[in-house]
Parts: sequence; structure tokens; C-alpha cells
Amino acid sequence: MGRVSAPPFLKNGVMMKLPDLLLQRRTLIVLLIALGGVGATVWMRGELAAPTTATMPATVDIAQGEQLYGDFCAACHGANLEGQPDWRSPGPDGTLPAPPHDETGHTWHHPDSVLFDYTKLGGKEALAKEGVEFDSAMPSFGEQLSDAEIWNIIAYIKSTWPERQRTAQAERSAAAGR
Repeated sequence: MGRVSAPPFLKNGVMMKLPDLLLQRRTLIVLLIALGGVGATVWMRGELAAPTTATMPATVDIAQGEQLYGDFCAACHGANLEGQPDWRSPGPDGTLPAPPHDETGHTWHHPDSVLFDYTKLGGKEALAKEGVEFDSAMPSFGEQLSDAEIWNIIAYIKSTWPERQRTAQAERSAAAGR
């Protein structure tokens, strides 16, 4: 016949005193409440801290975007948006060099939402958000730049493209819905 477990007020076959039993229950309740609070906090912080893809504002400051590009982007992507040499071939660390942002690169192939996420989150996290595992060297600028500043940089980059690339990229952005 199967074993019968002892009632909760028995510990090692010995009757527990009522205060000990109440203390255990209180401890369990406090732990459950604490775990629930921690879980809720983590969930809420994750929800609140989760980067949301903004949409490009109706007005942007291209001059500020050019200045910010020089301050934050030109060191890797080139002062003239030319990118690094051999940007299509992985370097010794396995990451791709910074691509050009002019019309010779692939930046215009991506919708605004991807450009924004890539800049704000960094390449690796932005790609992971899309379900792609890739070791990108693009750092996150979400801590250094506001959303408006990121959009100004993107607007500056887009302003340098010929009409054909701007139109194609605008169509991709519209198709992406953001």
C-alpha cells in the first residue's frame, strides 16, 4: 500500500507547536508575496524599458542630424558616409566593418523602423528583436541619443541619397507600416 504523508503540522513525526506552524505559514506567505512583487517589478520594468520603435516625426532637424552624425557615426561610417573598406567581408573578429550610408551602401534598403532600432539598440539586439542571431559590431546609442536625435541623424543620412534611393526606402518604410 502507498505511503501516507504526514499532515503539515507534523515534522519528522513530531507534532509541531502552533506558533512554529504559524511562523512557517507567515514565512511562506511573505516569500510568495515578495516573489510576486519581484516578478511584477521585473515584468513591468521589462515592459516599460522595452524599446519601442518610434516613427519618424513630421519635422526633423537635418542640420542637427549632420552634426550628430559627425560626433557619433563618422568615426566608423566615414565623414562622407563612405563606410569602412571591405565592408562586405567579415574582419578577424567575425563582424562586418561599418557599411557606407551613402547610395553605394545598403542603408536605403531598410525601412525607417530598422534604421531606428539598429541605432538605438545596437545591431545585435536589433537583429535579435527580429529573430536573427548575428554578431554585429554596431553599438547601441540609446543611452547617448534621444529618439529625436536618432531620427535627425537618419533624416540627415537620407537627405544625402539620390531621389531613386529615397523613394525606394520610403516605399519600404510604408510597407513595413512604421
